[in-house]
Amino acid sequence: MSVESSETTKQGLILTDAAAAKVSSLLEQQGEEGLHLRVAVQPGGCSGLRYQLYFDDRSMDGDVVSDFGGVSVVTDRMSAPYLIGATVDFVDTIEKSGFTIDNPNATGSCACGDSFN
Repeated sequence: MSVESSETTKQGLILTDAAAAKVSSLLEQQGEEGLHLRVAVQPGGCSGLRYQLYFDDRSMDGDVVSDFGGVSVVTDRMSAPYLIGATVDFVDTIEKSGFTIDNPNATGSCACGDSFN
C-alpha cells in the first residue's frame, strides 16, 4: 500500500469527478504553481461549524493530502475527523451553481447549508 493511499483512507474525504474538474479549471485560471485545494472546518456559522474551501500553497504539520484526478486536496489534522466520509461535489444547474458538501458526520445544518453541527 502506498503512502498516498493510506493517507486517502485516513482523510476519508471524497472529491467527485465533477468537483475535481471544476477545481482543476479554477487552478488553471489562477495560473500559480504549487496551489492545492484546502478543505477545512472552522468554528462559526449559525450551526456551530462551517466549511472552508480555498486554494492554498502552504503546508502545515499533520496535513493529510489526497489526489483526485491530478487535483491535490489537503485537510488539516483538526478538520480531518469532521470530514471522514464527506463528499465534495460541484453542481451546475438552473437552480444552483457551486460546490456542495455531503457530510454523514453532520447531525444538523443551517438552512443555507454553510454550517453544520
